[in-house]
Amino acid sequence: MLPFSIELKPGLPITEQVIFAVKKAVVAGQLRPGDAFPSVRALSQELKINPNTAHKITAALVAERVLISTPAVGTTVAESSAGSREAKTELLDDEIERLVVEARKLGLPLDEVQSALTRHWKKFKGK
Repeated sequence: MLPFSIELKPGLPITEQVIFAVKKAVVAGQLRPGDAFPSVRALSQELKINPNTAHKITAALVAERVLISTPAVGTTVAESSAGSREAKTELLDDEIERLVVEARKLGLPLDEVQSALTRHWKKFKGK
């Protein structure tokens, strides 16, 4: 059983969906620093995906410092990433740009986007 929840949606890359689900679980406190993360084999079996895809997911999460892979120990959830507030804001900038592009593509006004952002922010308040 996976330590995070995910409902795969057609039309979106599985890799992106799983990476997002893991990040969401970390933010929500469902996965905590030091928690064990499933092996590539377990991840591929649980999600019924190719082991290469599971490896790509794990490698991406390690590269983003969401997970830590330690030889002979396994993969665990990392402590929250270190760095200055400016560095963290820069990392978030690409995601914000994607949100703005999608919102503009859908024709949503800024106030609706801000309202949706506030609503989702409150879901994770205190986490």
